[in-house]
Amino acid sequence: MSMYFDIGDETLWNPSNGAGRLFLGQVKVFEAELDLPSGIGRGKHWGDPGTVEVDPARYAEFVRGLVAWYCRANHSVILALSEGFVATAVALARRAGIETGVPGSGLDTRAREMARCMAG
Repeated sequence: MSMYFDIGDETLWNPSNGAGRLFLGQVKVFEAELDLPSGIGRGKHWGDPGTVEVDPARYAEFVRGLVAWYCRANHSVILALSEGFVATAVALARRAGIETGVPGSGLDTRAREMARCMAG
């Protein structure tokens, strides 16, 4: 089984249910931390928890806020705990055509690594 993260009829990411649920759980954590909606919600098949719709405008705002938050963080534990999620969120944003403002950084490198692992 797998999940589908879609914009309209385009699937951006098709992770396993486990990876998808973990990502969505982290989305909720960071929505609360940033006090910013992610733009990720129920998909076009409302009764199917395996479909997730991404609102590109809201997701762009969320990811840019997330990247800014991450770049301001100076606590080693916070950086360690959040790096994988932020890199995955950036990789998903790039698949949606959203510029995130991290080129050439360590976060950019990590996001590129994540993108290679993400089934689409």
